[in-house]
Amino acid sequence: MLDFAKSDGLVPVIVQDAQTLEVLMLGYMNEEAWQKTQTEKRVTFFSRSKNRLWTKGEESGNFLNVKSIHIDCDKDTVLIKADPMGPTCHTGSRSCFNTEFNQNFILELERIVNHRYENPSDESYVNRLRSRGINKIAQKVGEEAVETVIAALTETETDFINETSDLLFHLIVLLREKGFSLETIAKNLESRHQ
Repeated sequence: MLDFAKSDGLVPVIVQDAQTLEVLMLGYMNEEAWQKTQTEKRVTFFSRSKNRLWTKGEESGNFLNVKSIHIDCDKDTVLIKADPMGPTCHTGSRSCFNTEFNQNFILELERIVNHRYENPSDESYVNRLRSRGINKIAQKVGEEAVETVIAALTETETDFINETSDLLFHLIVLLREKGFSLETIAKNLESRHQ
């Protein structure tokens, strides 16, 4: 149980993107906001400036859907891993901390590929590739792997970066087609390291 008494009834809450692990924002919850967040699975804060409960996204639609909640060892701080439904910051940035770039964009790219699978569109390259079947997707990974090797050995750094990016993109699509995620691969690599 959270200890709301330590800080005059409010506890700090760090919100992190559940997939990319990027820190999105910091807010405060009172006991009522805490209960509402757990019940509705959407992050709700106590707004100190408005002096009321405030569900993130209530005006913009950019809700923070709760994936998991973690309480620190002193029971006076909360970490929420959330799925953001759009930019988190009122400025339109994905994070309130205005970081230079998304250090985990590869995980964001996986989310985009998943979205394209779940919401197919004729304009989507992912959808067109998927419609050609797993053999074509695997072939594209092979082609991009060969092009990456050639670029590493005989072409410019820019060519190498571009070919490596193409390879990673197509590998993410192949993983999705096979029903796996980057998390699966990361856990496998981590288990090999131990």
